Amino acid sequence: PHAVLGGMKSEFTWDFAGSDSEFRKAIELDPSDATAHQWFSEGLCMIGGRAQEAIEEGNRAHQLDPLSPIIAAQQAQAYTYDHQFDKAIDLFKKLIAENPSFGRAHKELAFTYWGARKYPEAIQEWKSAAQLEGDAEFLEWVNAVDARFRASGWASAVRGGIEVLLAQRKAKRGFVPAEFIASMYADIGERDKAFQWLDTAYQEHDGQLMSVRTSFAYDSLHSDPRFAALVRKIGLP
Repeated sequence: PHAVLGGMKSEFTWDFAGSDSEFRKAIELDPSDATAHQWFSEGLCMIGGRAQEAIEEGNRAHQLDPLSPIIAAQQAQAYTYDHQFDKAIDLFKKLIAENPSFGRAHKELAFTYWGARKYPEAIQEWKSAAQLEGDAEFLEWVNAVDARFRASGWASAVRGGIEVLLAQRKAKRGFVPAEFIASMYADIGERDKAFQWLDTAYQEHDGQLMSVRTSFAYDSLHSDPRFAALVRKIGLP
């Protein structure tokens, strides 16, 4: 229960100090609870400033439960958020070799490839994830990205992907997070639109905003005063 509370306090109420306290209590009560270490790693790697601790928690979870695909995925994700893309890619490839039908691993590997600017590999992994998870809306998005990338490069691909996401959101087809749209605008340098969608994400209390300081997609926004203001509003430590 303490680990569950830790996750809820970070993602749903952005009470990061309270989250930290709950996770530490959970691990104190049961140091061998692999899932508690996994969830703690996930929160730490997203909020920033504690990358090494996040990696250590992810590694500890994997040591405790080396056969769990979701724990192995978090072990790799901790390296992604620390921008150690090569290390993360190696771990995700090993995970996928052992669990080829685990869609989440393909999706997170795609995100890592995106950070490493390996766009064809990212697109292929997104396709694999969409097919494995049976996500028609996500497959529509990645097919649009793929077509535009082949025709005229990454910036055009991102704009094509945004067009699909906006249409899906307007039609209320599936769940289209505002933060994802913001990250795509930020990645191609369209700052005003990125901040517009980050504000929408804040109004919708998008849990993924926890990663605004650590996601590579927002690196170009860090020097903008609006970015510091957003970080303060979220309450990131």
